[in-house]
Amino acid sequence: MASFRRVFTPGATWFFTVVAARRRSLLTDPRVISAFGTAMREVRPTLPFSMPAWVILPDHLHVIWTLPEGDTDYPRRWSIIKRRTSQLADLPPMARSCSMAARRESGLWQRRYWEHLIRDSDDLHRHVDYIHFNPVRHGHKDAPVSWPYSSFARHVRDGTYPPDWCATQDLAIDTHGEP
Repeated sequence: MASFRRVFTPGATWFFTVVAARRRSLLTDPRVISAFGTAMREVRPTLPFSMPAWVILPDHLHVIWTLPEGDTDYPRRWSIIKRRTSQLADLPPMARSCSMAARRESGLWQRRYWEHLIRDSDDLHRHVDYIHFNPVRHGHKDAPVSWPYSSFARHVRDGTYPPDWCATQDLAIDTHGEP
């Protein structure tokens, strides 16, 4: 069995990739979008974090979180958010493996997720760009501004990006693999 080692740095900033089970295109279903938003709002008062950037695609999502000083418990946050989203989404029952059933998994999410500790401001900037360009990279839209399920519009309002940022693939950031 694989051994997963997670780094726990108090108050750090993290980039996460969370994937739908079997890469099913369920995450942009309006019921899942609504449930995910509710789950995030329910968790943040008791387990706070800031969220500089996020994007939800049909089969996976990327998000950046900064935890409060002294806090390292992102696994608990993800456990609650994934479980609560599954409960609230009110999706029809999904086929589950015996292992998934034994672990009481809903079939909406892959069991694990990928995290990356943000090292510095350049690393943060690259990951925020990666998040916002991801819908274009996966062929869902021609420009980040056209994708409704991301923090890009907030960044445009705040002046971080112009509305036409990466509007054509010629202007695209490096998208060869993860940042």
